[in-house]
Amino acid sequence: MTLRPLGDRVVLKQLAAEEVTASGIVLPGQNKEKPQQAEVIAVGPGGMVDGKEIAMQVKVGDQVIFSKYAGTDVKLGDDEFIVVKQSDILAIVQ
Repeated sequence: MTLRPLGDRVVLKQLAAEEVTASGIVLPGQNKEKPQQAEVIAVGPGGMVDGKEIAMQVKVGDQVIFSKYAGTDVKLGDDEFIVVKQSDILAIVQ
């Protein structure tokens, strides 16, 4: 089973949280905050969304930073994904 996003939606797979801070402090499991960085797994076709032409600016494989409370969490088997609108993506990490 695969996810195929519609419109201006993008499927993301969240990257693993850091377990050690830059200064070397080890974070216990419950205190880890989910990172807002993810890899693009699938991209919708764009097109007309709410009467506006939307061109997709991300592609599969891009690493992106997205809004903290954006998207819908989806679980397929053992994998967890987040489906967001392209406008919820803040930046592409290069």
